[in-house]
Amino acid sequence: MPTNSIGSRWRQLGAWLGGTAVVLTLLVTSRAITATAQECIPLPDSEYGTLPVNPPPTDPPAGQHPDLNLAMRGYAITAGRRELINLNGDSDPAAPQLAGLFGDARTPTFTTLYKVHDWDWRLARPGEVLTRPHTSLLGVATIPDEVLRVPDSGYTLGNGFEVLVLYVAPTRVTLKYTADDNVVEGYTLHVENVCVDPALLALYEASEAGGRSRLPALRPGQPFARALGSEIGIAIRDRGSFMDPRSRKDWWQGR
Repeated sequence: MPTNSIGSRWRQLGAWLGGTAVVLTLLVTSRAITATAQECIPLPDSEYGTLPVNPPPTDPPAGQHPDLNLAMRGYAITAGRRELINLNGDSDPAAPQLAGLFGDARTPTFTTLYKVHDWDWRLARPGEVLTRPHTSLLGVATIPDEVLRVPDSGYTLGNGFEVLVLYVAPTRVTLKYTADDNVVEGYTLHVENVCVDPALLALYEASEAGGRSRLPALRPGQPFARALGSEIGIAIRDRGSFMDPRSRKDWWQGR
């Protein structure tokens, strides 16, 4: 089989991520996302602003940074409870509430559980999947093309803005609840398998080309993308650590 065939690419990436079956699934998804993203429906009346970013800018560049671009790490399906779970410990009453992703503020059906890969910083490649928390990326049911919005929190960047957009690709976005160009402090939200509004993607690319001294900023509840299909992926982090998105006391309070 030629080395540039699809089958050959699957085997090579399977060895890289540590599981051929997992990568087969991810590559099939990636191919579908690419086809759908070209048909993205722009959000009506979309207007986006920018805010200054606390220095320094991210290093390596955002698209190559495994803390900003989740595709660098990859993730694998795992078994477990596809429902809200009750964890011990304190909670932050100001934490982002993930129901705010949806216009009807629903608790969506949990469809698939994933484990995100760790990152080997010395070798600059994905490591084994994270064992804690149990679930580091949550697949939830969506209606194709439904509008997705910024989950509200008790934090603000000022001037009515809620999050900075640290990374955008046509099918994924990384939102940060502080003005820092990293995941070190505060909350970070990754949303996968979406169709990012073309206007937001264009503004992000212009900000990236301008050196990232300013980045797009979004308001609570502001639309930023549409669901590509019947499932989106959600990963939430606190001070860089992946948290379990199923946690009732943290991300789904009062449900």
